Amino acid sequence: MRQKIYMYILSDSAGETASKIAQATMAQYDQSNLEIQLIKRTFIYEKEDLMDALEEAKSLGAIVLQTLISVELVQISNEFCQKHQLFTIDALSPLVNEVNRRTDIEPSRVPGALHFLNENYFERINAMEFAVKYDDGKDPRGFLEADILLLGVSRTSKTPLSLFLANKNLKVANLPLIPEAHIPPQIWEVDPKKIVGLTNDPKILNAIREERMRSYGLRPNTAYSDIDKIKEELKFADDLYKKIGCLIINVAQKSIEETASIILSELGLEDHSYFR
Repeated sequence: MRQKIYMYILSDSAGETASKIAQATMAQYDQSNLEIQLIKRTFIYEKEDLMDALEEAKSLGAIVLQTLISVELVQISNEFCQKHQLFTIDALSPLVNEVNRRTDIEPSRVPGALHFLNENYFERINAMEFAVKYDDGKDPRGFLEADILLLGVSRTSKTPLSLFLANKNLKVANLPLIPEAHIPPQIWEVDPKKIVGLTNDPKILNAIREERMRSYGLRPNTAYSDIDKIKEELKFADDLYKKIGCLIINVAQKSIEETASIILSELGLEDHSYFR
C-alpha cells in the first residue's frame, strides 16, 4: 500500500529555498511506494497567518520545513512544533545566527531579501536576454561577448543549459553543430577556456530524437534520428572539440544542474546570482 506524508513549507517569501530541500528529499524515494504531498504557505508576515498554517500542519501530522527570518515568528513556530511533537527544520535561522555570532554584525532580517530587485537581479535578466538573443548561433558576433560558448549537435541540451546558466548571471551563447554547415569564423577568436563541447551517447540521442519526431506527429525513423548519421555528427563534433582544445562533457544521464555544476567548476566560474 502506498504511504503518504505531508510536508508543510512555511516561508515569509516565495518558499523556494525550502522547496528545493523538500524536492531533494523526495528524489530519494520511489514514488510508487511513497507519496509526499508538498503544501506551501508563503508570504507569512503575521502571527495569525503562521498559526493558521501550523494548525493545518498539526491536523495532518505533517513535517514542517520553515524559512522564516522574523525572530518572533521562528520562536512561535518552533515552540508550537515542539509542543505538538511535529518534526520541524528551521532551514535559515541557525546559519544566520552563526554568522551574527562570529561577526557581531546584525542581519537585516528582511523577509524575501534574496529576491530584491537590485543590480544583481537586473544583471541576471540581461544574461537571460543574452541567452535568447544568441541561441542556436543566431548571431555569431555574440560569441565574443559571451562568458560561455556551448557547442553541440542537436538535442544535447544547449538551449535549456544556456538559460539555466544565464539564471546564474552568466552570458551564454550556443551553436548547433551540423557537419554540412559552415562553422562561423568567430569561433576561432573565442578563448578555448570559455568553450564547452557537449556530446551524448548515440543510442540515447537516437531515442531522444525519435521521441522528438513523435511529438511533432511525424514518423520516428528519419534521417534526423538515424543512428549512423548521429554517429557521424558526434564524430564531427568530437573532432572539432579536439581541434579547439575545449572542455568536453558527455551529457548522457546528466541533469541540467549536474552539467552546469561541472561547467562552473571546470571553467573556474562562480554563481553570483544570489550575491547582492
